[in-house]
Amino acid sequence: MTSLTLSRLSPFWPSRRPMLAAAVLLAGAGGWYALAQLAPGDRGVPPIDSSSNYEVTGVTVDVAGKSADEARTAAWRMAQRKGWKILWARLHGASPDAAPGLPDSTLDSIVAGIEVEAEQVGPHRYIATLGLLFDRGRTGSYVGGTDGQAPRSAPMLVIPIQYGGGSEMSFEGRSSWQKAWARFRAGGSPVDYVRPVGTGPDPLLLDLGQSRRPGRIWWRMLLDQYAASDVVVPEVFLERRYPGGPIAARFVARHGPDSEIIGGFTLVTASTDGLDRMLDEGVRRIDALYVAALGDGRLRPDPSLTIETPDVPTPDLLPADAGDPLASIVDQATSTSLSVQVDTADVATLDQAQAALRAVPGVTQASVQSLALGGTSLLSVAYDGDPAALKIALAARGWSLDGEGTSFRMRRGRTPTPPPSPSAPPPPDVPQQ
Repeated sequence: MTSLTLSRLSPFWPSRRPMLAAAVLLAGAGGWYALAQLAPGDRGVPPIDSSSNYEVTGVTVDVAGKSADEARTAAWRMAQRKGWKILWARLHGASPDAAPGLPDSTLDSIVAGIEVEAEQVGPHRYIATLGLLFDRGRTGSYVGGTDGQAPRSAPMLVIPIQYGGGSEMSFEGRSSWQKAWARFRAGGSPVDYVRPVGTGPDPLLLDLGQSRRPGRIWWRMLLDQYAASDVVVPEVFLERRYPGGPIAARFVARHGPDSEIIGGFTLVTASTDGLDRMLDEGVRRIDALYVAALGDGRLRPDPSLTIETPDVPTPDLLPADAGDPLASIVDQATSTSLSVQVDTADVATLDQAQAALRAVPGVTQASVQSLALGGTSLLSVAYDGDPAALKIALAARGWSLDGEGTSFRMRRGRTPTPPPSPSAPPPPDVPQQ
């Protein structure tokens, strides 16, 4: 309790003296404990990396040299070469041996960072397991086509909940589970995670009660505030056998306002020292469960969380030749909502894709549902007509549309080559004089 008590040396004492006195008079020692728990410094774990960098982990190196520094430098060079081949093979679904070679100067420019997972340094030898971060923007031009990459999901609000010691915790304090999600590099995952820091109103709004709330009105307000389309609730149940001893953890991946269970698993660590490593592994496995659910169509935004207001033209503003206003309303009501994925290397590519869609007759809406510059963005398209006609219209504008049903992928196609013009007839023979 001594670490939770606010003394006169605390930076919070001058500005909180009246409030502290009132707390002592009303609640005694319990008031001190509550105030300490509400201190701003006890909350908030910002993510270490929210960028969309590619991450490659578990690269092992074993290099000898004339000195320790020379061995380390050579090992890191080797790790960059091996990491590049692993990344290329992952994005193309091929063998690392098929990856094209890049010079060390190019690898130095596209590698954003090297993380040391484990290392042993000797006078003439360096053995380590390293992780590499590749800048997505600089690496994209060397990776080439990534048709085998999983599609990007809609923004998902993350509410991590930890159970242990007879209580549960989300953002009420700095839990080990929240820290593990903050350490996770979510930019390389196809799931677009929206990770709250845990400060401000987060502890009051994002708790266990909210994760089990079935009502949609409050959910819509929260998702709009955090710029998300749906919610995922990863949970961990910690069971400590005895102080300092083994810890068993049961992980459950939930999705949506109805707490649908995507999957679960159990991990065990031998001591408290391995808790963080076990939770990091749990985050990676839960992410794999969400990615698998995204691939088979289970990780889709709940339609009841989206409020769609049709833009119906006012009859007074209709042109004279518009015909019956009721017929226009009926036509808009029968339009089909399509999800279109498009590779957006930059803003210009996104604008070109939207302009091509809006130029097609029958397309009444082409808005951005999920933005991922340097990756795959998701567009929401309202189209009144047959999707086959939409494919033909986009092909005439230099774009290809693949897919069926209501999910499609849009790519820039080849410009059709015009047929050769018929050659002019040869001039008539001129008689010789």
